Amino acid sequence: MSLEDWSRRVVNEIIDLTRRHNKWRRLETINLIASENVMSPLAEYLYLNDMMGRYAEGPTGGKFYQGTVYMDKLEAICRDLMCDLFSAKYADVRPVSGTVANIAALYAITEANDLVASLPIAAGAHISHRRVGAVGVLRLRTIDLPWNEEEFNIDVDKAAKLIREAKPKVVILGGSVYLFPHPVKELSEVAHEVGAYVVHDSAHVLGLIAGGVFPNPLQEGCDIMTASTHKTFPGPQGGVILTNREDLASKIDKAVFPGVTSNYHQHRYPALAVTAVEMKVYGRAYAEQIVRNARRLAEALHARGLKVLAESKGFTRSHQVLVDVRDLGGGAKCAYLLERANIIVNKNMLPGDKKPDDPSGIRIGVQEVTRWGMMETDMEIIADFIADVLLRHRDPEEVKKKVIEFRKSFREVKYGFKLEDFDVRGCSVLDLLV
Repeated sequence: MSLEDWSRRVVNEIIDLTRRHNKWRRLETINLIASENVMSPLAEYLYLNDMMGRYAEGPTGGKFYQGTVYMDKLEAICRDLMCDLFSAKYADVRPVSGTVANIAALYAITEANDLVASLPIAAGAHISHRRVGAVGVLRLRTIDLPWNEEEFNIDVDKAAKLIREAKPKVVILGGSVYLFPHPVKELSEVAHEVGAYVVHDSAHVLGLIAGGVFPNPLQEGCDIMTASTHKTFPGPQGGVILTNREDLASKIDKAVFPGVTSNYHQHRYPALAVTAVEMKVYGRAYAEQIVRNARRLAEALHARGLKVLAESKGFTRSHQVLVDVRDLGGGAKCAYLLERANIIVNKNMLPGDKKPDDPSGIRIGVQEVTRWGMMETDMEIIADFIADVLLRHRDPEEVKKKVIEFRKSFREVKYGFKLEDFDVRGCSVLDLLV
């Protein structure tokens, strides 16, 4: 085979796989991954710009490379919009992910061997909160915050006692499994008594905070708020750090650069800025519908016989629903069966689990289906699809056909700007190549 023939074969395979993925995930599946979302057509269009191949080390307005004048202006707009949305005095949008934001935040306020109090992963912590992730990379020690299974939340009294006795340097709240607001105000007061910082990982609930349906941790006493920008906040993949403490702003700035990042993937700035404006305009309606959909889906799954967690607390106040499926073969098996039916969820550890590869639960998020325009009645239909696969043991391939047909009614992204509403000529690099 000639080099030319080989190259064409490989490139055609790449194109085919990309095309198949786009069609499958965008048009034919019900995506219930709690950490994903879709951007608006305008944000997606702006994402493909010349900045994807450029470098921009340094702070806003003080980059160490030439050619960054417009990138700096966009970075400043992103920063100002995020400050406005979250009532923050300082925002850093340069971290390229939520995990990098966590690393930078911890790097700014800790030294090696400092103690961090955070939840176990099975109780909802992200891996970056623990020694297997960012905390371990920074050579920090961990201690577990106590968990109250009845409240499905941090045990405030036991956690307060632990913080006073152990005197950690940092208390991390927020997480990846996040049904109800954490007791930020109560634990921030205790943490500050012993000189500890409070970091709130708002990655999953950033859009709900922006929409005003979830408490703003900065207003409840946390020192640093970190997040990713592509979950309930429906922007491009990236990270953000926010604080109201002037004494921490310069430390965070140095931790981001030259500490843990160099290039900032600044091609995402136009899409991030547009998404922030969208959240300013549509955020409350979007966030309120997310919470209504999550509650209805939880209720519908419960009514059909699935073991939905936190029933006594009303199941959820966020975008997430947790289902205990250990009696149905476990999280790995159930997630696989649902994927065969084009219903995309993820296996997830539940409190008490020890095996991340084969946990007891599945985690469901409704933020993306909400952005496709689905409402409470559609949650009933989704619950039927899930019950068909997991409880009624219907052939996933047959359910898949119904899912594809169902998705035909949801082709337009809601709660965002349309491409045709703006003159975007020249904003995508593809425009310049025609």
